[in-house]
Amino acid sequence: MLGLLSTAALPLRIAVKPCVRSSVVSAKNVSGDIPWDEKEFRALAMLVTGISSAALYNQFSDTAKEITWKDFVHHYLGRGMVDRLVVVYKQYVRVIPLPGADESHVWFNTDTFERNWEAAQDDLGVESSHRAAVVYSSKRDWTLLMHVIPTLGLIGFLLFSLRRRPMGGGDWIAFTPFSIRESPAKMMDNINTKFKDVAGCEEAKLEILEFVNFLKNPHQYLILGAKIPKGAVRSGPPGTGKTLLAKATAGEVNVPFTTVNGSEFLEMFVGVRDMFTLARKNAPCILFIDEIDAVGRKRGGGDFGGQSEQEITLNQLLVEMDGFDTSTNVVVLAGTNRPDILDPALMRPGRFDRQIYIGPPDIKGRASIFKVHLQSRHGLEKKTQVLQPNEKKTVAYHEAGHAIVGWFLEHADPLLKVMPSLKALLCLFDRMCMMLGGRVAEQVFFEKITTGAQDDLKKVTQSAYAQVVQFGMSEKVGRVSFDLPQQGEMATVKPYSEATAELIDQEVRDLVDSAYQRTMELIMDKRECVDMVGKYLLEKEVLYKAELLGPRLFKEKLTYEEFVEGTGSFEEDTSLPEGLKDWNQESEWS
Repeated sequence: MLGLLSTAALPLRIAVKPCVRSSVVSAKNVSGDIPWDEKEFRALAMLVTGISSAALYNQFSDTAKEITWKDFVHHYLGRGMVDRLVVVYKQYVRVIPLPGADESHVWFNTDTFERNWEAAQDDLGVESSHRAAVVYSSKRDWTLLMHVIPTLGLIGFLLFSLRRRPMGGGDWIAFTPFSIRESPAKMMDNINTKFKDVAGCEEAKLEILEFVNFLKNPHQYLILGAKIPKGAVRSGPPGTGKTLLAKATAGEVNVPFTTVNGSEFLEMFVGVRDMFTLARKNAPCILFIDEIDAVGRKRGGGDFGGQSEQEITLNQLLVEMDGFDTSTNVVVLAGTNRPDILDPALMRPGRFDRQIYIGPPDIKGRASIFKVHLQSRHGLEKKTQVLQPNEKKTVAYHEAGHAIVGWFLEHADPLLKVMPSLKALLCLFDRMCMMLGGRVAEQVFFEKITTGAQDDLKKVTQSAYAQVVQFGMSEKVGRVSFDLPQQGEMATVKPYSEATAELIDQEVRDLVDSAYQRTMELIMDKRECVDMVGKYLLEKEVLYKAELLGPRLFKEKLTYEEFVEGTGSFEEDTSLPEGLKDWNQESEWS
């Protein structure tokens, strides 16, 4: 049966279509083997396993039924249908019928068998030459074991699947034994991104030039006996250019760029080996692991028995990085937003030799970003959001309140453009007052409040809590700082007592009330200005700064030159150190 199954499965392997992947063809495919489609292979393997189990069960299962001594004498012995009797372990007697008989195998108990056997044949007058033979057998009985094997196999399959599955859950199918697959890494050639396309992170570019110089001139390092860098971790807030800088590095060196996400590792650790094998075969190249915190999280704690899939994958990653030959010309770059949770073994020198922080750009960096990337992009006019006349008037005066309060408060950001969808930048007390300007204007001019200020009140509350809890700006709470729970996080334990929590709540209320009273006084004092801006908004819908109220009472910085005055230069410093002047030149050393 097993031979037939394996022979029948052979044509199926040829009929399987190659799996379409965006990555480069693996070494297995290069050698000429036909690749397997993962889903078809899993289905075929489960089908063969099921049929094989059923065949073994049917082959070794015992289908004989038990009968009484009386039934044996009348239905088998009396009708001359017995070929022989087999006594198994002196526990039961198996009745073997004559060839061609329709009856199946039966058995009965051995109690007083021999005495009853002779007496029954004498009563029936069976001649001694025609009497059935009695055979005593000591063969092993596999019946019970064959009944248990399918159950044990199913239990073992479930336990193996549960052990391979991460403690945090996830896709069930992805963690079955049939989910072993090739590396999900993607290979990119002929990258057009260069350092000139990356702006706002000049210091990070200088640190990465060492890797570029190494990939361009590896023999220069080897001849000098210098230690070749193996990798670097780039950390920083989202959107600061970690991935773009990695692509630019590969583009400058003109080497293959292999990229993979950390979350894609959480399958079977065979993908890690395949990825590094792929990188070595395409050396010199850059291997970029994005969001490495998904697989590089600190080990220990949080697991209830056994190793988690993440820890197994991390161990394999550590082994592969430590086993790098210094002559492989492969540089490993990684990106993460949370370097504090990475495992210390991953961050030590010899695996990641550099830790490069890419922070938010300063004003000069932002100017460079504008020059590189900014194009004329404007939002579409919202023609479908039609307001009723009374709603339109309320919104106009609401926004007029924001504009007037921000205009007459020194530390609030003045609005450059006033329109119903605008959300201003807010901070601290003056900005709290500016946020409350819309709610106060509604109360002063219409003697009612609407839900339009819900977002403003939310930001006022967040700002007030930040000042009291994080910034230590409350005299009663003191010069202390506590972490506030971020959006989506659950605040299970507060780092302060209930009495302190009540004091914080009271301080926040007092701060918001103080800002509200100051805003009310300002709106009442400048009521004519608010009314003027509100009427103008009803007519024009959009009001620019030049059209607002004339010169502002406080001195403002309006131009880029005024903002960067006193910083040394108007442009971002992009000069290179003396040792990196020829970073993009091929060395003549061999």
